[in-house]
Amino acid sequence: MLEDLSSKLEAILKKVRGQGKLSEKNIADSLKEIRRALLEADVNYRVVKQFINDVQEKALGEAVLRSVTPGQQIVKIVHDELVRLMGESNTTLKFAGIPPTVIMLCGLQGSGKTTFAGKLGNHLRKKGRHPMLVAADVYRPAAKTQLEVVGKSLNIPVYSTASNDALQICKESIKAAREKSCDIVILDTAGRLHIDEEMMQELQLIKRELKPQEILFIADGMTGQDAVNAASQFLERLDYDGVVLTKMDGDARGGAALSIRSVTNRPIKFISVGEKMDALEPFHPERLASRILGMGDVVSLVEKAQDAIDLEEAEKLERKLRKDQFNLEDFYSQLQQIKKMGPLEQLLGMIPGVGKQLQGVQIDDRAFVKVEAIINSMTPKERRKPQILNGSRRKRIAAGSGTRVQDVNQLLRQFEEMKKMIKRMKKMKFGRAMPPGMFPFG
Repeated sequence: MLEDLSSKLEAILKKVRGQGKLSEKNIADSLKEIRRALLEADVNYRVVKQFINDVQEKALGEAVLRSVTPGQQIVKIVHDELVRLMGESNTTLKFAGIPPTVIMLCGLQGSGKTTFAGKLGNHLRKKGRHPMLVAADVYRPAAKTQLEVVGKSLNIPVYSTASNDALQICKESIKAAREKSCDIVILDTAGRLHIDEEMMQELQLIKRELKPQEILFIADGMTGQDAVNAASQFLERLDYDGVVLTKMDGDARGGAALSIRSVTNRPIKFISVGEKMDALEPFHPERLASRILGMGDVVSLVEKAQDAIDLEEAEKLERKLRKDQFNLEDFYSQLQQIKKMGPLEQLLGMIPGVGKQLQGVQIDDRAFVKVEAIINSMTPKERRKPQILNGSRRKRIAAGSGTRVQDVNQLLRQFEEMKKMIKRMKKMKFGRAMPPGMFPFG
């Protein structure tokens, strides 16, 4: 996420940290480089200018220049100003006192509204809510079908009719939600390739008649200033409550994430970080600022782990670990839980200091497939007692899994190393926060 900007800022701040003593010239030169990096990331020019001025004002204070660790102080100032720029704290959704809560999605065509509708429904259901998706896009061909497919894949009800009246569909969906005991209605409204009067009037009418608790503007995180400009134009006409940035797992330069809050004065509420329906994160400015500066994001990593872990299985596994009974069946079970957490590269990037080391390194999640094939080619006894795997057994397993004996040997070595790593993690009392064996290929 924002790898290019992150690597540039890390390099600049590394030089700053290396300075034993800082002068006004050192700081000015560093800020000039930071300014260039932000502009190249397509951050709004006015936002960059204000950001640099704010950092400079704080960095030139006596407390910083005379500090024993002035470089670290500058890094902290840049981090804090990035957080302030993006909103300082997480802003949650508002819910109706009497259900259903109405959440209206708006934005340009292609920004990812329909996919986000499914992701949001999935996210809210995990929180104990009962969402309904509403196909209110009556213009785009197959828009209703797309939402129905998304809803079916998630087992979330979708309200869809043959009507071409978006307002009527939205009104009727409220009644349908009550009948189905759904407490949240997510309106997937029509987008356009450009902003036009007809679209705005329709959205304003839906807002006036349904009075949604939340109106979210969906912005394509890869489009930079175009997303910010569209967000500003929608705000003038619709006065929405918050922003969602989609496609943040791609090679987005970061302009939208760093500009949109400052330009619109509306909080970013969610970011979409992948194609899967669970690839949605509530937006935490301080966490993204830490990721951008290469400090990792352990809090988000722990949250992902907690969501993916079966608590009963984890406790059972912990008992086995204490007795040194961890085997390849347990290892296989852990792989399945890691896969639920998301792409391995994304997870590793959340560990402080690891993101930069991964630059240019291709991490292929298909490595999981090879490991699974090898373990599945073992007998139950071999999985429970890997110490019995002699040469002939390993040769048979390699043939059965379509791999080489070297691959089987490598897996067994990694398995033994992981057992040692888990023991160390337990001693550091870190194991409860993370699933045992989180990174078997590390």
